Amino acid sequence: MTESSATKDPRYRAAVVDLLGVIAYGEISAFDRLAADAKLAPTLEDKVALATMAAVEMTHVASVRARIVELGADPFATMAEFAAPITAFHDHTQPADWYEGLVKAYVGDSLACDFYREIAEFLDPETRELVTEVLADTGHSQFVVDRVRSAIEADPQLGGRLALWGRRLMGEALAQAQRVIADRDALTGLLAGADTPGMDLVAIGQLLARITERHADRMAQLGLDS
Repeated sequence: MTESSATKDPRYRAAVVDLLGVIAYGEISAFDRLAADAKLAPTLEDKVALATMAAVEMTHVASVRARIVELGADPFATMAEFAAPITAFHDHTQPADWYEGLVKAYVGDSLACDFYREIAEFLDPETRELVTEVLADTGHSQFVVDRVRSAIEADPQLGGRLALWGRRLMGEALAQAQRVIADRDALTGLLAGADTPGMDLVAIGQLLARITERHADRMAQLGLDS
């Protein structure tokens, strides 16, 4: 799909704006959560690491916001549309401690990113490049992996609890993504193929399988069963 499609087709433009809106609000929510988690950090090094991760989230918001404006939409009104479902997800997945917070920052956020990256495959090149850049791993994931694996080595029982937590995050994240898509006609059309090269039910099943496989890989990196 060419760049002109984003500006000439109102249905496609609406889908792009919706996707950028949910990504941007997700980044703002991640900033809030990481900043709060930084206050619970056991060491100054940990506090700085999480604060740095939070700062990166806000730089992402700026670039997505600019793209929404380019597409002729109000970025704040667009982002506000997704406040309820994203807030509900975080309300249902409140971490009990520092380590659950780390797993959520690594696993939970990555699940959402995987889903949005899959949708981005149907976008024009400029928007797809922006989404890919915004959702790319900034290198901070290794911090989480190191901290969680070290904690499990010191307390093997922690691994069982965090494995259950990771499975819960998986279920909640997929349910949230499905709710967002179902509530937004433009995004549903984009995936279903309304005037776009969308996905049939088999392709959607394959998409979910890919996301599940990536989740299992991340859990394995943490030293946890998926």
